[in-house]
Amino acid sequence: MKTCNVMIVGVGGQGTLLASRILGRVFLKNGYDVKISEVHGMSQRGGSVVTYVRAGEKVYSPIIEKGEADYILSFEKIEGARYINGLKKDGILVTNTGETDPMTVITGACEYPHDALEKLTAAGVKTDETDALTLAREAGSEKAVNVVLIGRLSRYFEFPEEDWMEALCETVKPAFLEMNQKAFRLGKG
Repeated sequence: MKTCNVMIVGVGGQGTLLASRILGRVFLKNGYDVKISEVHGMSQRGGSVVTYVRAGEKVYSPIIEKGEADYILSFEKIEGARYINGLKKDGILVTNTGETDPMTVITGACEYPHDALEKLTAAGVKTDETDALTLAREAGSEKAVNVVLIGRLSRYFEFPEEDWMEALCETVKPAFLEMNQKAFRLGKG
C-alpha cells in the first residue's frame, strides 16, 4: 500500500478542512491509515490556508514535506502557485480556475497574476483545471466549490463512488447533502 500525500490549499472560508475530512474518510473506508493536519494559516480572515492528508499502510505524521505531495488540490489558482514547491516532480495540481483576490490585491499592494496557471504549465507542472465555481453554482451553491474539487480529485483514485457518497453523508449536514452529491458528480465529470 503506497503512501499518498495530498495538500489542500485555498483561502480561509473555502472549506479546505471539510474537503480533507471527506478525502480522509474515503481513504479509511479503503483500509488506509490516515493522518490529517489542522488548518495552517489565517483561516478566519480570508488568508492563505493549507491542510495535509496523508494515507498509507502506516502513517506517522500528517505533515507533507517540500516536494512530496502527489496531488495539490487548489481552491484558488494563486494558492496552487504559492504551494507548488510542495508537489512531487510527477505530481498533479488539480485546481479551480476561478479567482479570489488575496489581501495583497485587495489592499492594492500588488496586481492579481492572471497568467499563473499558464506559467506553471509552461514550467512543466501537470495541471488539471476546472471552473469549480460555475459547477458549484450549477449544483446549487457557490459554497460547494470544495466538493466539486473533491469530485475532480476522485478521478485519480480507484475508490467506488459509493465510498465518496458515504463520506459526504458522514461529513455534510443532511439539509445540504443532495446539493453536495450533485456538486461531487459535476466535479467528477
